[in-house]
Amino acid sequence: MTEYNEQLVKEAIDSGATNAIMAEALGVSERTMRRWKAKLASVGYAPEADMTRQCPDGFRVKGVSSLYNKDGILSAQWVKTTTDDDRRLALLMETVSTLKEEIPAIRAVVPPVAKNANLLNVYTISDYHFGMLAWKPETGDDWDTDIAEQMLINWFAQSIHQAPDADSCVFAQLGDFMHFDGLESITPSSGHNLDADTRFSRLVRVVIRTVARIVDMLLAKYPRVYILMAEGNHDLASSVWLRELFAARYMDEPRITVETRPDPYYCYEHGLTSLFWHHSHKHRMAGIDSVFVAKFREVFGRTRFSYAHTGHLHHRDLKETSLMIVEQHRTLAGADAYASRGGWMSGRSSTVITYHKQYGEVSRITVSPEMLH
Repeated sequence: MTEYNEQLVKEAIDSGATNAIMAEALGVSERTMRRWKAKLASVGYAPEADMTRQCPDGFRVKGVSSLYNKDGILSAQWVKTTTDDDRRLALLMETVSTLKEEIPAIRAVVPPVAKNANLLNVYTISDYHFGMLAWKPETGDDWDTDIAEQMLINWFAQSIHQAPDADSCVFAQLGDFMHFDGLESITPSSGHNLDADTRFSRLVRVVIRTVARIVDMLLAKYPRVYILMAEGNHDLASSVWLRELFAARYMDEPRITVETRPDPYYCYEHGLTSLFWHHSHKHRMAGIDSVFVAKFREVFGRTRFSYAHTGHLHHRDLKETSLMIVEQHRTLAGADAYASRGGWMSGRSSTVITYHKQYGEVSRITVSPEMLH
């Protein structure tokens, strides 16, 4: 036996044999045997320590408190569990693989006439927080899933109409597209409670419908569309299934490229212009230019004009370094109660930035919620 088999490992442990004997019986090294025992212990199974209550798949043991009577017999035990993020992500990817098998690929359609091969229009959406609930008397603006869906469709309709003709575009979604990342309305890493307006199943349905409609709108104007669904701190796992699902949906449409890079730093090359994106939950603006250069050294070396784009903090900031221009973007979304009570206020807008193959950024359009109709 060379692969992990939970049932066989349990039977070996239950035999009470030494690590050496168990390892020999299973055909592995003692080191591997100790690792397998630790793996089972992490989910609650270590009978030599009176741990026999294995937690469900997707969870791990956070702590165990055992109470023994005067004779040394276990009389009570408290098993504390927490979510196992790595295992939950693995389970999610298994689900995504199944979904991809069931999703029919969209057939290629006739592209519009090519208009300007030198230009690239980048539609930047950051921190949109689909599924967030905000109440105007408390936060200054109402926000829920229905408002978010309609506003984003309206924003793209107006922005596409105003944007100059170009052969290519980027749908640059910079992360935190979804406010919460699973059945519980909490942040995936810190576990903070969030104000949510809907069930996760409905949120997923609305987000898929909205993105698909936006892509259809972009395909009607541009011969080539690049889709970026960046990882954010609110949607660590959902950004994964968004990338994989739409990659599967458009696998037979050569005009569409969906970025499936798992590392949360992204790059696009357009002639002498290089574009970089990161949500900024892992690295803030200061010094991020050198991170992009290190990760995409060849692209940076081939290009003359470089621009980095981040989100996360919801307000606009722009710095020009010796390597590139680094810009932090606003959001279209309203503030939630947490931001409002903390006094973290900013304007609301999103931009379409036009880049030229030989000259870098040549124009931009800014559209705010007040401009939509």
